[in-house]
Amino acid sequence: MSNRLVNILVPVISIILGLLVGAIVMLFSDYDPIQAYIALWNGIFGSSYAIGETIRQISPYILAGLAVAFAFRTGLFNIGVEGQLIVGWFAAAFVGSAIELPKVIHLPLALLAAAAAGALWGFIPGILKAKLRVHEVIVTIMMNYIALHVVNALIKTISGGSYKTDKIHPTASLRSDSLRNLTDFSTMHYGILIALAMVFVMWFLLEKTKTGYELKSVGFNEHASQYAGMNVNKNIVLSMVISGAFAGLAGSMEALGTFGNMTQQGGFTGIGFDGIAVALLGANTPLGVIFGASLFGSLKYGAGNMPNEAGVPIEIVSIVIALIIFFVASGYIIRVFLGKLNKKKEAK
Repeated sequence: MSNRLVNILVPVISIILGLLVGAIVMLFSDYDPIQAYIALWNGIFGSSYAIGETIRQISPYILAGLAVAFAFRTGLFNIGVEGQLIVGWFAAAFVGSAIELPKVIHLPLALLAAAAAGALWGFIPGILKAKLRVHEVIVTIMMNYIALHVVNALIKTISGGSYKTDKIHPTASLRSDSLRNLTDFSTMHYGILIALAMVFVMWFLLEKTKTGYELKSVGFNEHASQYAGMNVNKNIVLSMVISGAFAGLAGSMEALGTFGNMTQQGGFTGIGFDGIAVALLGANTPLGVIFGASLFGSLKYGAGNMPNEAGVPIEIVSIVIALIIFFVASGYIIRVFLGKLNKKKEAK
């Protein structure tokens, strides 16, 4: 059994086990798992509106997953995706509302502002890691809280005491009337195309460029890379900057697509933290992130239909997601099991 096949089977088995154990939890809680999963399915695919909202939910998950996966592939753990997403959200909302330009300039400018803000928030832990060897996990966790409270203060300042920014101008919006009509007035937008384009960018950068080779080499073995003449510090910083840019773009999906502005946040969005599970489920590969994000985005949105149609509390979906993450984290056990099955087949 090839490694590629095992990498595909492990998350698939994890999902199946998560759904099965989730069904057992529902049975013990006196809920009908069949009706619950039918309601979940209908909440995801039951109408064009539901499909549109599901795709809209998937877009930031893809970008958050890419941010985590990129850092993982280069030997770093960026747990600050949530904070980078928040500053990206604010930057896109500010540029989208503060100025008015032709759409061909305004929309790319707002997206670049979001990417730059996320990149800046990634640069700080990157430079601390490179120069002072401060562990990026500690710094990025703290940067999440700094981002949350700094952005809340900025919103209050620029809005003259209000709790939200002005609405972005139509020239900076990712929405379109054609998509609204196609999906029964859902909030689906063109952000999904940007997310998929970034999947290609990550793949191309890591697999087809010298920079990507160096980033992966430094992540795999710093000392060997330095001996080979690579600039280790530069690559550490660059990795965090690129990861932060992906996360900032995830925030722009909310600013320029879903909401059209930004309100003061009472807490974290959770998208950045879910990006860790998305990346793990996708085995830290660009293509895998698409599937991981599709699963999480679908479950998150479809869950809203479970209380209405099946009377199942929305918390049950959180349990199912947690179980899937648990089985993904226990992937080593699944790999060992698959290895033993493969040896038995070869013995026969």
